[in-house]
Amino acid sequence: MSVETVTAATVSESVVTTAPARTFKLRTVFAPLAVLAMVIGAWYLVTYTVLAPSRRFLMPPPHEVVTEGLLGPGAPDMWEALQRTATVACTGLVIAVVLGIVWAVLMAQAGWAEIALFPYAVVLQCIPILALVPLIGFWFGFGFTARVFVCVLIALFPVVSNTLFGLKSVDKGLRELFALRATGRMTVLRKLEFPAAMPAIFAGVRISAGLAVVGAIVGDFFFKQGDPGIGILIDNYRSRLQSPELFASILLASGLGVVVFAFFSWLSRRLVGAWYDSARN
Repeated sequence: MSVETVTAATVSESVVTTAPARTFKLRTVFAPLAVLAMVIGAWYLVTYTVLAPSRRFLMPPPHEVVTEGLLGPGAPDMWEALQRTATVACTGLVIAVVLGIVWAVLMAQAGWAEIALFPYAVVLQCIPILALVPLIGFWFGFGFTARVFVCVLIALFPVVSNTLFGLKSVDKGLRELFALRATGRMTVLRKLEFPAAMPAIFAGVRISAGLAVVGAIVGDFFFKQGDPGIGILIDNYRSRLQSPELFASILLASGLGVVVFAFFSWLSRRLVGAWYDSARN
């Protein structure tokens, strides 16, 4: 076979392999944009055809949300409040991740530890946060600490459950290999269990990231002291019937959750690598 034939075959194979990848990337970009366009179109349809002009304040058109809300006179207050909410959410998320991983590691060391500790994680998840809000206010005041505590309560369980699942899902053959070499418990945890559990851990962290934002906003709704977060602004706009500002603040809060989720998705790909997705597919 000549060199020209080999080169042509190599080039054709590379074109065939890169074409599906390029098509997939285009789909990942245009598919969400198409859905967004449909949502905006439905929004305009409801505003101008379903609602009467006197009731149009219930759902102002998107351009008014942008011009009067995101770009209006109250925009600086929104961005400052969003920054405070992001600080509370990130602080609570970091504490929840640390506590959740430690909790899961303790349960993964022995069956009796899981039996003793896991029910309390379930109880913590099932307790209605709104019922605990007065107690949290009595214990920690109504400022930054109380808001962070609410974030930790809401965001803790996904980290605990996913980390425990990842630690206990290690291949049995690998465990037996480490046992044959009489490896210590800490070495098994550091070199086998933690690397194998990283995809599950990051899955839990991504879920908890969104819940931490929800917790920060819930804390704002009930702990209305100190510098206002985005939750306080949402409540104020609701009471004043400022619809464009209300929708704009809701969009900013949603955007914060998306940004935090996207950051941990990127961090998961950087630390874990693409091997997990390729193996799953």
